Amino acid sequence: MSAVRIHLRGTATPRLGLSLTLLALAQLIFSLDLNIVYVALPEIGRALGFSQQTQQWVVSSLAGGLAGAPAVVIVARAVQGVGGALLLPSTLSLIGTLFEEGPARNRALAAWGGAGAAGLTVGALLGGLLTQAFGWSAVFFVNVPLAGLVAVAALVVVPRDPRGRRSRRFDIPGAVTVTSGATLLVFALVQGPELGWSAPVVVGAGGFAAALFGTFVTIEARSADPLVPFRLFRNRSLVVGVLATAIYMATFGTLPYFLTVLFQSVHRYSALRTGLVFLMPSIAIATGTQLGERLTTRLGTRVTLALGFGIGVIGTAVLALGFSASATLPAAVPGLILSGIGQGTTWTAMWIAAAVSVSRDEQGVANGMASTALNLGNAIGLAVLVAIAGAGLSGRTGAALRTGLADGSRTAVLLAAAGIVLGSLVSLTLPRPVAPARVAAPTVP
Repeated sequence: MSAVRIHLRGTATPRLGLSLTLLALAQLIFSLDLNIVYVALPEIGRALGFSQQTQQWVVSSLAGGLAGAPAVVIVARAVQGVGGALLLPSTLSLIGTLFEEGPARNRALAAWGGAGAAGLTVGALLGGLLTQAFGWSAVFFVNVPLAGLVAVAALVVVPRDPRGRRSRRFDIPGAVTVTSGATLLVFALVQGPELGWSAPVVVGAGGFAAALFGTFVTIEARSADPLVPFRLFRNRSLVVGVLATAIYMATFGTLPYFLTVLFQSVHRYSALRTGLVFLMPSIAIATGTQLGERLTTRLGTRVTLALGFGIGVIGTAVLALGFSASATLPAAVPGLILSGIGQGTTWTAMWIAAAVSVSRDEQGVANGMASTALNLGNAIGLAVLVAIAGAGLSGRTGAALRTGLADGSRTAVLLAAAGIVLGSLVSLTLPRPVAPARVAAPTVP
């Protein structure tokens, strides 16, 4: 962290180094919280009766550790999700406002992203250790003291907002309609395979979701302080950044789920062994985040984002070769590493894209848009791919079930690779960097 040179509008200050350290720690906790649950998913599913289709609802919080029924875990996950939805754009907004656009902000985002990758590593290992030693509920308690510590430290370390800054009113109608619409849409996608796509509750949820999204657009168009100012969509870099985050989590973001299915449900790995295997992609992602910063500074965001997605396409397609009931771990290793490098490179570049040419006062709004796209992309992408992977598994048991899980997961991973191709194409629509004007040399008479 000390290697990162800190700039606030051209001014160096040691306190900003502490702020970046705290923001990086917050991101580490956020990603640790996500990954620590993945390796415990099979145990949670067996203990609480989640099906293969519905265990994707599982999330973490203190209440999750105390839960004894699926509904309690889901509600706890929803509460924790609200905290995560506030945390991610807040940390990004602070980076966008504290660090000058360009190399300084790129380095800060790389440090922040690298901490997130470290959280994946720690989460995978801790998830395996805790689940094997103390049971699945232990994974829900890890972040409680860490999050409390960061919350208190933020009051001391993070600089106050400048005085005289205009405050925006919170768009409650917009927040309620878009959140309710997204929740109903994901509910329909998750429960469709369980209840049947023609079930009244599924059709009704989908219809209400569409109506709420339409209402949200109307509210935003008329609001004085909209949650999503439509004029920001004139910023092509922001639009591409938002699309990239959605595609990233709908594709890359679903891979840990299917890897967990492969290693634990198909190959019968223990939670600890699964956690150790997850160290490989986590280290590769950490490497990619740093590579993304260096490439963006040298080659520009457009080239770096396309390159990150491109590496990810190849790596994820290679990874699919390891999804077989008869395959051994070495078959998955090249894909785990290559896909991880692509993920890390893309992660850094897409957040840089989302913050380019956005004013300081609107960094929070822009990053909120990108973070919302991130969460929606993950929820929708995972629901769709899990439904596809689970098709035809009803009634299977034993070896036939394991073979079906491996084959279905391979199909899902290949579809994720196809989605990553779309991300690469979207990244090419970023504006090309403007070359500095050349001053003609004076002619000699």
